Amino acid sequence: MTVAVGDTTEAAGGRRIAVLGEMLELGDDAVEAHRRVGRMAAENGVDLVVAVGGDMAKQLALAAGAAGVPDIALVGDNITAAAYLDSILRPNDVVLVKASRGGQLWQIAQALTGQPVRGL
Repeated sequence: MTVAVGDTTEAAGGRRIAVLGEMLELGDDAVEAHRRVGRMAAENGVDLVVAVGGDMAKQLALAAGAAGVPDIALVGDNITAAAYLDSILRPNDVVLVKASRGGQLWQIAQALTGQPVRGL
């Protein structure tokens, strides 16, 4: 996550949007790791965090908001995330999609780019 957010292309007149899913298999460190990612989003100038998932996504979203990300959305699944993004994206917005492979967030990227979506 550290490299991914830091390397995000500057949004030329658009917003920086991070679509972040739950990180799986973190054990006892899961809550703090998700909070840390939320704070990192704020530190890297993200304008909108879309947190996808359950309890850990909620921790990420709460930490991002507390750290200064101006807009937060918490959604339960990839279908809802893709539909939400489709309704709010504007020209020049830059979107980072990141999660554990088990979250299958590539489905969101597929939906937004008009590719056939597998597994939704």
